[in-house]
Amino acid sequence: MIVAGAFTGAFRFIVDNPGVLATKAWEQLELTGAALGIALAVSLPLGIVLGHLHRGSGLAIGASIVGRALPSLVLIGVFLTVLGVGFTNNMVALAVLGTGPILTNSYTAVDCVERDVVEAARGMGMTRRQILTRVELPLALPLLFTGFRVAAVTIVATAPVAAVAGGGGLGDIIVNQASYRLSGVVGASLCVMVLSAGVFLVLFGLQAAVTPRGVRRTKVAGDPE
Repeated sequence: MIVAGAFTGAFRFIVDNPGVLATKAWEQLELTGAALGIALAVSLPLGIVLGHLHRGSGLAIGASIVGRALPSLVLIGVFLTVLGVGFTNNMVALAVLGTGPILTNSYTAVDCVERDVVEAARGMGMTRRQILTRVELPLALPLLFTGFRVAAVTIVATAPVAAVAGGGGLGDIIVNQASYRLSGVVGASLCVMVLSAGVFLVLFGLQAAVTPRGVRRTKVAGDPE
């Protein structure tokens, strides 16, 4: 009865406050997009280059382990002393969480391209740059997108924690039960779940759209079971 009442109140809160929830959801998406952009800018080129050179597997695996092991609140607290309260602090902290899956998957995606295909391209006279851009990257797209998708969902699902340091978003409602009551906390939590699922589906659809038909895979490493 208590659980049913909580969900009933949550749905009523969602119906009664669509504007507030939409604004907070947009704030969370802005923070997620900024953090994901930083993670991509740092990790994607590095992972692709290391994978192309077949070096640095320890760095890629280590980044994934560290990224998963560090608690979000600890990262926010560390950057709080340097960057202060607000958007920038939380953006950097969340970007750190996203670097692991992007770096690991981009390295693995390029490193695991079949050597016979690469040798055939080299035998046709392709330069190293042409091999990377015309052979390795197209074949690596499914796994590259998997890392991107995992990082995006991780960041958007973790972003509510940023509310404790002025990050805004749906976390503002979740951490403020005194103002929004339990119905608001549960309602905002449900919205976070829907937002995370939406990001996953959008990126999955984008992956299917940009991946060449010949290299699409039903399952790649890193995808959820």
